[in-house]
Amino acid sequence: MQIEEKKKIVAGLHESFLRSELLVLTDYKGLDVLKINDLRKKLREVGCEYKVAKNTFFRRASDDTDAQIVKDKFKGPMAVALSYGDQVAPAKVLIDFAEDNDALGIHLAVMGGKVIDLDAITALSSLPSREVLLGCFLSAASGTASGLVVALSDVPRKFINVLTAIKEQKEATA
Repeated sequence: MQIEEKKKIVAGLHESFLRSELLVLTDYKGLDVLKINDLRKKLREVGCEYKVAKNTFFRRASDDTDAQIVKDKFKGPMAVALSYGDQVAPAKVLIDFAEDNDALGIHLAVMGGKVIDLDAITALSSLPSREVLLGCFLSAASGTASGLVVALSDVPRKFINVLTAIKEQKEATA
């Protein structure tokens, strides 16, 4: 491979590391090409990428990115899963895939400039997806707004009921 090709690969990885919100380091040793392609397909469905490259490329590409804090972890047959949006979805895909395929080893992840271990990745995978959380928030927000409308409309209604009662009381005494 020519030096220019290597530089392009490192530049592409660097750009991916910069854009990623979640980067998961995995060990793919023991997975055949069909299983890796299956994993890539599942990750692509949730808007993620799964990249396999030489560790030297990963180390060089991690400079000046959040991935720099795990630079020394790029050893052995290593691949990275990169998420550019939802952080829960790739964690779910990787944990589910690892349960079915013992050969996939999930080491650690980088999220928001911090290293998280396998237990935290597992906990992250148990969270509802971003869409479900947004739906819950919107439901709660609209429920609060409708409750406020009901409460505000209730005050004039009660005032009118009091005035009607006073009127009926005066008519009854007159």
